[in-house]
Amino acid sequence: MQLNEAVSKRITELCNQKNLTQYQLSAKSGVPQSTLSTIKNCSFPSMKVRIIYEVCEGLEISLKDFFDSPLFDRENLTD
Repeated sequence: MQLNEAVSKRITELCNQKNLTQYQLSAKSGVPQSTLSTIKNCSFPSMKVRIIYEVCEGLEISLKDFFDSPLFDRENLTD
């Protein structure tokens, strides 16, 4: 899978764990709902770490926690 897919899946996974909707995550993180929707639909070919950081702030986790997932293992990602 591509990196943008892994990011999308991880955000969805974490929102489900914390029982947060996309709207709630937007409100907590300050990331516009339209941006979250674009991420979820994998419409971003790449994204800034700043956006992921803001999402992490809304989820109340660290960047380390965000990327601590098999989704980001080298063998699971393609170019």
